[in-house]
Amino acid sequence: MTSPLTAAPVSLSDSSVPDALDALDALDDLVDVVVIGGGAAGLNGALMLVRSLRSVVVIDSGDPRNAPAEGIHGLLGNEGTPPAEYLERGRGEVRRYGGIIVPGEVISARAAEPSADGDLRFTVDLADGRRLTARRLLVATGLRDELPEIPGLARHWGHGLVHCPFCHGYEVRGEAIGIIATRPASLHQALMFRQLSEDITVFVHGFELDEDSRERCAARGISVIETGIEEIVASENGSVAGVRLVGGEVVPRTVLVAATVMHPRLEGLDALGLAVEEVPGGMGEKISSGFAGATEVPGVWVAGNVTDPSAQVGPSAAAGSLAGGHINGMLVMADAEAAVAAHRERSAA
Repeated sequence: MTSPLTAAPVSLSDSSVPDALDALDALDDLVDVVVIGGGAAGLNGALMLVRSLRSVVVIDSGDPRNAPAEGIHGLLGNEGTPPAEYLERGRGEVRRYGGIIVPGEVISARAAEPSADGDLRFTVDLADGRRLTARRLLVATGLRDELPEIPGLARHWGHGLVHCPFCHGYEVRGEAIGIIATRPASLHQALMFRQLSEDITVFVHGFELDEDSRERCAARGISVIETGIEEIVASENGSVAGVRLVGGEVVPRTVLVAATVMHPRLEGLDALGLAVEEVPGGMGEKISSGFAGATEVPGVWVAGNVTDPSAQVGPSAAAGSLAGGHINGMLVMADAEAAVAAHRERSAA
């Protein structure tokens, strides 16, 4: 496999960065929640929290998974919206209620000593030297897609090379589509894209196709080639032109589909001890989580692709909303317990 792909960085608007850094420097020693990740999940979680008057800092690394895509699809009210535009609107909504969004990389996040009354604390160190102390954490760092190691394939990612029929399928309907089949689950991709085009060819690469899959493909009019792939051929304008097989034959294609291996972005988060589990079908890993994204680590929640690799923008945003609401509810109870303890102490004096 190739190294995990990274999208081109997406910067916060230039005018907002100095203000955000000034606000960060002016913060009290403690914030209610640090959100690590500024995509749909992180921003919607932050929005729920700031509307509950929580102090929130969002750390945005600026490299969302869907940055290469031309538009968001399947999200009511935002159909076709460019990802950068969608996120900029989301940042504005969080800022409207007092949330602070800063560009940066988290180099370390770890549990710290609890407060005197037993409330949780976390220390978050940024690459620029700033340090934050938070009562709770929401991890919404997303994932990285690892593509099959085929020469010429990665350059087309997000354009002529896609992976999700719901994210990109309508836009490639009727095209000559090639499925780069690297594992049995790839055959399901082929059937999904067959709904969108009658010209589907499966290129089996690195595994043996079973007879049931061959029969299913034949019944649906899907061509299957098991020769092996030498490279992906590009046209003069850089778009997909075809697949060169072992032996030299080029099979013309205008769109390619490949299943990625997905890895949660956990850089700087090792000390939190988040549990990682395998995704079925050789699709990669995800962070284990329960209701509303609560993890086995007290005080840490997760939302979006980091724990649900198949989630599109809408479900990721919804997961962030649910996590944000749950975090606020837990903070409400912690505040109530602290108030009760203080009340009893005053009454006993």
